[in-house]
Amino acid sequence: MAESEVGQGSRFTFTAYLTALNYRLIIARNGIEAIAQAKENLPDIILMDIQMPNMDGLEATKQIRLEPNLIIPIIALTALAMEGDREKCLAAGASEYLAKPIKCRQLNNAIQQILTSL
Repeated sequence: MAESEVGQGSRFTFTAYLTALNYRLIIARNGIEAIAQAKENLPDIILMDIQMPNMDGLEATKQIRLEPNLIIPIIALTALAMEGDREKCLAAGASEYLAKPIKCRQLNNAIQQILTSL
């Protein structure tokens, strides 16, 4: 899960919820860390906050998509909810787009839908 400090409250809520559902989480604090964690850990799925310091989630998603061995579904989590933002996230390589505020059950449903389609 890559999450910005802007979404820190959400991160704690999602972390507690997903851990209770037996997901194993790896947290990246910015886009650069997200890329490094993806390469090192090869996760089943990435939850990518689009607004992060150092490198935003759109650029991190694009960089991950350039790596041929990182065929990992990415769910873009963002407060960007303007017209065209969903398309920008999907064009960058996101598999799914969820606009904040996101309910825990909604997030789990999106994760399960992607994981069962693999």
